[in-house]
Amino acid sequence: MTKAEEVLWERIRAKRLGIKFRRQMPFVFGGYKYVVDFYCPSKNLIIEIDGGIHKVKEVEEFDKFREEKFNTNGYAVIRFKNLDVLNNIDYVIEKIKDNIK
Repeated sequence: MTKAEEVLWERIRAKRLGIKFRRQMPFVFGGYKYVVDFYCPSKNLIIEIDGGIHKVKEVEEFDKFREEKFNTNGYAVIRFKNLDVLNNIDYVIEKIKDNIK
């Protein structure tokens, strides 16, 4: 895990937000295998933490394609930048709480 993922995991693991999250969860849709950063099974919520590589056009396009696959299959996806997690974890936690209500 990246440093940002470690920081977030410390705040959401062990039902610290009242619900269970899994980390590095694999999914398979239509022959494609994806691994998401965090997944909440009870809410069908996926949390992705994006580093600098996600600014590259090809990676952005793949992220969009992958997110559409998840949405089509009934999953919600929220994304945060590494810097958001590292510099403003309380904001990130509030946004996650908003999505699990």
